[in-house]
Amino acid sequence: MNRGLLHHLELYVSNLEQSVQFWGWLLEDLGYSPYQKWAQGQSWKLADTYLVFIQVEERFLDVPYHRCRVGLNHLAFHAQSTEHVDQLTQKLKEKQIPVLYSKTHPFAGGESHYAVYFEDPDRIKVELVAP
Repeated sequence: MNRGLLHHLELYVSNLEQSVQFWGWLLEDLGYSPYQKWAQGQSWKLADTYLVFIQVEERFLDVPYHRCRVGLNHLAFHAQSTEHVDQLTQKLKEKQIPVLYSKTHPFAGGESHYAVYFEDPDRIKVELVAP
């Protein structure tokens, strides 16, 4: 039974091409598969949950996203292990995606919270957390 589980999450993005390039490799690394694709959007699916990225209309581009405003603060995903977090951290560095809180990485969330934090092209914070 899927009662209460997240069905899908839809994110409006400022540049669909950049977002697809960023999220595609990341989600596929996490086990998601490409699901839907159309001119204004693309999605990836894992089990019964899918994430959708849609190009925002130009008339709504005037106010950029900021995680400290009302709304979404960040997305956190489960990692398989601490090694998975380390492997993804290395991939981020290879792709020149800055790791947030680098001085306290991988324990930026506390002594018992092994994770990597980074941002997507619209500065949505993403977290990958080890069990």
